[in-house]
Amino acid sequence: MEFIVKNVEELNSLGVQLGKLCNSNDIICLIGDLGTGKTHLTKGIATGLEIKDHITSPTFTIVNEYDGRLRLYHFDVYRVNDPDEIAAIGFDEYIFGDGVSVIEWANYIEDLIPEESLTINIEKLPDIGETYRKITINYTDKRYNYTKELTL
Repeated sequence: MEFIVKNVEELNSLGVQLGKLCNSNDIICLIGDLGTGKTHLTKGIATGLEIKDHITSPTFTIVNEYDGRLRLYHFDVYRVNDPDEIAAIGFDEYIFGDGVSVIEWANYIEDLIPEESLTINIEKLPDIGETYRKITINYTDKRYNYTKELTL
């Protein structure tokens, strides 16, 4: 499934819709270069999960936790140099817990990600415009069929 978003507002709207559809134990893997909007999408997901806290990227802490309709575990693994570093924070307990895990830079730890996850690739589209992004959503587990309800 693909979307072309024109700006941060549309990216956020997609995230809000996704957050409203999320279920316990969902694992959302975000992949994209610096500045593509991974954290903006996560902020939208958090809004959809009815989280009122200000969402920031956990770049130096690896994971931030937020309470809402479901608990959100927001990972940023950009600076992780060794998969053991992720294991040491109890990664498995988070992703197999009752919350929703959103993992920025998930491609850096792909060996640790369960196959039953939702992957969202975000690409800049500079030929169209500075703020345009192509969003590609892939999954292997049918529990993520709800993404077919997403619209722009």
